[in-house]
Amino acid sequence: MRNEDEVRRLSTRMNRIVGANPGFRADVDDACQMAWLELLSRQPNLRDANGLAGWLTTVAWRHALRAAENRARVKSVVDSRLDMPASAESPEAETLAGELATALWRAVEKFPERHRRMMLLLAHCPELRHDQLAAELGISPSSVSRIRYRCLAVLRRRLEAEGFSYP
Repeated sequence: MRNEDEVRRLSTRMNRIVGANPGFRADVDDACQMAWLELLSRQPNLRDANGLAGWLTTVAWRHALRAAENRARVKSVVDSRLDMPASAESPEAETLAGELATALWRAVEKFPERHRRMMLLLAHCPELRHDQLAAELGISPSSVSRIRYRCLAVLRRRLEAEGFSYP
């Protein structure tokens, strides 16, 4: 009976001390249980019998601190993102799209500088008008459509040669 009373007394003390910190209240029970488990598995070398309460409290405090730090590192998910439907594409379709994108940009890398820049501008700045594209590329506005058509035709042939088809 004496041992049970001692365990209750020490547990109450740990709970009060560790739970006094508002940041640890969610983890106080788990931290105290971990302290008891650590006591059973490690058997600390204590100089006097009264040191057990301080040792258990310190260990529980450290476990609560680690748990609070881990909880702080976890980013909460915004509820509105949970309502979004999952991707309708299958894993195979996503993989194929990734391979196509890789092949496409590998083919664009082989273009001459001016044509490569046109492809990059068309892909990343689709809002640019013909005159703005011409100014960026240093060509006349009347040449933009012709060069774009040529680039896309070469790109299509290169992708078809690698096994990709355009519907």
